[in-house]
Amino acid sequence: MNESAVMEGGLRERKRAATRAAITAVARKLTAERGLHGYTVEEVCEQTDISRRTFFNYFPTKEDAILGHVDDEIPHDVIEAFVARGGSSAPGDISPTLFQDLVALSLDLSENMAASEEETRQLIGVIKKEPQLMLRIIGATEEREAEFARVLSLREGVAPEHPVVQMAVVLLGNIARKSSWTYFSEGNTRPYRELLLENISAARQLFSQNFEEPLPAEGHS
Repeated sequence: MNESAVMEGGLRERKRAATRAAITAVARKLTAERGLHGYTVEEVCEQTDISRRTFFNYFPTKEDAILGHVDDEIPHDVIEAFVARGGSSAPGDISPTLFQDLVALSLDLSENMAASEEETRQLIGVIKKEPQLMLRIIGATEEREAEFARVLSLREGVAPEHPVVQMAVVLLGNIARKSSWTYFSEGNTRPYRELLLENISAARQLFSQNFEEPLPAEGHS
């Protein structure tokens, strides 16, 4: 494949990503304003200047449009820098800066959120009232965590099923979610960075305590 074809393919994908992100932005805005059932797919199409057919080429349902695509809120340059920082260790060895870099990555991603804070607060309020959205969020979260595990495995040169990779995804993912829900809760005045670092420090304090594996209960092998 020549350079021109590569550039054309990259431009096409950027246009697709831009259209996909625009659809999600409008769907989230309308959901925050009117609720899930307060607008139609046609209204999303009108505001993004696309056809109904184009909408369904990108998203199978309105709910999927609200949640967005797994890649759209993760800047590739941020991910590339994160992966590159793991190059100092041998493949198969967990890099000594993994935890520190994961925290930095979480902060970087929070600063690149596509939606405004007010839109996100409104959307979280809608999600709490819409059970079907919460179910879809669980599915989307699993997809994002699987993608994140692939990023970590690429950086560390280990399989995505490596226990350290899996625990990093679960622990940092849940800490980030807990921090986000607190940050976007009504009446909060604390910055996200402060909340995230506080929760990470609490987790570190917990895991730094002495631990002895419990003995099996009598009668159990």
